[in-house]
Amino acid sequence: MSTAGMTALGFVLVFIGTAAGAAVVFVFKKDISPKFNTLFLGFAAGIMIAASVWSLIIPSIDGAESYGKLAWLPAAIGIVAGGVFLTLLDKVVPHMHIATNEVEGMHSNAAMSTKMFLAVTIHNIPEGLAAGVVFGAAAATGSKEAYFSALVLAIGMAVQNFPEGAAVALPLRAATGSRVKAFLYGAGSGIVEPIFAIFGYFLTSYVEALQPWLLAFAAGAMLFVVAEDLIPEAKLAEHPHLGTWGVVSGFVLMMILDVALGA
Repeated sequence: MSTAGMTALGFVLVFIGTAAGAAVVFVFKKDISPKFNTLFLGFAAGIMIAASVWSLIIPSIDGAESYGKLAWLPAAIGIVAGGVFLTLLDKVVPHMHIATNEVEGMHSNAAMSTKMFLAVTIHNIPEGLAAGVVFGAAAATGSKEAYFSALVLAIGMAVQNFPEGAAVALPLRAATGSRVKAFLYGAGSGIVEPIFAIFGYFLTSYVEALQPWLLAFAAGAMLFVVAEDLIPEAKLAEHPHLGTWGVVSGFVLMMILDVALGA
């Protein structure tokens, strides 16, 4: 496969994972049980943590070798900046967390389903950005191996998007009273992934000096989503072993994908 084909495939995969997860509303008559929801969300969190470390933070540090003893600086600042970016989105965009029914962002009279949709959309921005910056870094180096590593990250994002998409679409079905609407909301929330992937790709591939900073920025945004949303919504306190093993299994799977297949 050509490098352009691998890039296009990677951008599409992250969206397909979300859409496929949302499609479970046509299969399941009832919501996912709390135990499975904890396992699924923990699994998604584990994948995102591992992807942040192996696919983003470590390459960020490696790419900042010219900084000498300060090679950690772009990673440290980028991670914090990614968290600040998601914090600002949380403050500005009106949305509602599905598990807790907590409303955040600016005041809005938008429907509950719209706010739930926006909450999931915010989740998906860092994942699309992460896919874009790793493919952009690969384009800058021109290395086939770098493209393959980027594709592995996209596969990991698609895998974790499936249970996340399911965990989102099923409550939306209850809120909207329609399977079709729930699917469209769930799948539509993933549209931001290829959009931000394209943005991250061009920014990273054409401004080489920004690569370490942007890789870490995407990592910080993903870690923010894990700490702010996925782990709290998994309700680990209610099912601690299931949630914990979900995180561990997701982390190990993404680590294996990145180290074994992305080498």
